[in-house]
Amino acid sequence: QVQLVESGGGLVQAGGSLRLSCAATGMTFGSYDMAWFRQAPGKEREFVAGIGRDPSNTYYADSVKGRFTVTRDNAKWTMWLQMNDLNPEDTAVYYCAAGYASKWPAGTGRDFGSWGRGTQVTVSS
Repeated sequence: QVQLVESGGGLVQAGGSLRLSCAATGMTFGSYDMAWFRQAPGKEREFVAGIGRDPSNTYYADSVKGRFTVTRDNAKWTMWLQMNDLNPEDTAVYYCAAGYASKWPAGTGRDFGSWGRGTQVTVSS
């Protein structure tokens, strides 16, 4: 059974940084595309960043380009999201997901069949 567990969320001031982790079990981690999505209250879930089975292939939403970095270690079955220069608009629940992306950016995540429960990121002004 695939299980994805996010960690690393919290409360940070604007301009600060956080590093999210996504640990996977029950799957052949290296065989999946991985991605981060987020959902703010009252808003639709949105794509944040993705990384292909080849870790050199990374993709970002325009809103986070230059501030966020997605990485993965297939030997450790873990993905990370380094978030720098955070602003209040980044406040959301962040989810990691595994699947097979038909396109990047990955939209609302329809191609991703496995999801974590999410971790809250709150950025104060």
